[in-house]
Amino acid sequence: MVLEATMICIDNSEWMRNGDYSPSRYQAQADAINLICGAKTQSNPENTVGVLTMAGKGVRVLVTPTSDLGKILACMHGLEIGGETNLTAGIQVAQLALKHRQNKKQQQRIIVFAGSPTKYDKKTLEAIGRKLKKNSVALDVVDFGECDDTKPEKLDALVASVNNSDNSHIVHVPAGQNALSDVLISTPIFTGDGEGGSGFAAAAAAAASAGGMSGFDFGVDPNIDPELALALRISMEEERARQEAAAKKASEEPSKQEKGGEQASSSDDANMSEAVDTSADVADDKRHNLTDGEAALLQQALSMSMDGAKSGSVDMVDADMSDAIVEDPELAYALQMSVQESARDSSSQSDVSKVLEDQSFVSSILNSLPGVDPNDPSLKDFLASLQGQSETQKKQNEDESEKDGDK
Repeated sequence: MVLEATMICIDNSEWMRNGDYSPSRYQAQADAINLICGAKTQSNPENTVGVLTMAGKGVRVLVTPTSDLGKILACMHGLEIGGETNLTAGIQVAQLALKHRQNKKQQQRIIVFAGSPTKYDKKTLEAIGRKLKKNSVALDVVDFGECDDTKPEKLDALVASVNNSDNSHIVHVPAGQNALSDVLISTPIFTGDGEGGSGFAAAAAAAASAGGMSGFDFGVDPNIDPELALALRISMEEERARQEAAAKKASEEPSKQEKGGEQASSSDDANMSEAVDTSADVADDKRHNLTDGEAALLQQALSMSMDGAKSGSVDMVDADMSDAIVEDPELAYALQMSVQESARDSSSQSDVSKVLEDQSFVSSILNSLPGVDPNDPSLKDFLASLQGQSETQKKQNEDESEKDGDK
C-alpha cells in the first residue's frame, strides 16, 4: 500500500454552472472528489488528503492534509462558484501545503480538476511541471468540459513534464450520460500506481466493470467493511420481520371481527332471556305474597268485572287489569275497597226500594209528621215517581240476572 499525502485542486469557476455533466459540472466534480477521498483514506490509515479551490477571489486552502474523511467531505458544502481558474497558482499552493506535511515519509501527489479554459501558455505550464518533478511531486489531471481546443494539448504537456516512471496521469472525460466518477473509477488516478490500488479502489473498479453489481449482498464486500455489511443485513432482517408481522395482523383482523360479532349476538340473546326469567320470577313472587283473603277479593272483583263486560274490548281490558292486579298488591287493595263501597250502595238502594213498596208504612210516617198533608197532590206525585223508579230498577235487575243466567 502506497503511503501518500494528496492535495486536490477544485475548479469552482463560473464554468462549473454548465449542465453538460449531470446535474452540473460542479456537482459531478464534487461526487468524483468524494469518491477519491474515500479511496485514499481507506487504502492506508496514515494517508492524508487536503482540498483547495483555484477560482474566486484567489486560491484558498479549505483543508490541510488530514486523515479525517468527515472533515474533508464537509468542506465541500457551501462553496461559492464564480471567477476564473488560476491553474498555476493552485498547483504552487498545493505543492507548498504538501511540503509542510507532518509525515515526511508520505509521497506527494496533486490531483487537479480542470473544467475551464487554461489561459497560460504551454511553456509556463512545462516550467511548473519540471519544478514538481524536481521536488518528487506526482501530478494527476482530470480534464472535463469542452472549453477550447488548446486546453487538452496544454494539459498533456504539463503532465508529460512532471511524469517520472509513469507516476503522473491525465484523463480526458467527454461530456455525456456517464458520470464523472464512473469514468474515473477505472483509471490509475483512482486505482493507484500500477500496484492494483487499494482494496476499496479494486472493489469499486470491479463493481463498475460489472455494471455496478459487485456480487455481494447489498453491494458491500464484508471483507472490506464488515460493520457496514452487518448493519445492512440486520436492517434487512428487521424490515422483513416487520412486513411479515403486518401481513399476519392484516389476515387475522377479519376473523377477529367475525368472532366478535358472534359473541355480541349470543350475549344479547342471553341478556334478553335473563330479563324475561327475572320478570317472570318477580310476578310469581308477588302472586305468592298475597294472602287467602286478598286472593278471594281479587277473584270477586274479577268476576264482577267479567259480569259487567259488554264487548270483547272490555274483556281484554279486564284481562289486562287482572294481570296488573296480580303483580301490584296496592292496586288489589284499591279494587277491594271499591267493591265493598259498591256493595253498600246496592244494599241501601234495595232497602229504600222495599220501604217505598209498602204504602201503608209510608202513609203512617207522613201522617206522623207535623205540618205535612198526606193528601197534597204534589206529595202524591213525588211518591208515585219514587215508586216508578223502584219498579224500573227492579225490572232492570231482573233483566240483568236473566242475561247472566243465559251466559
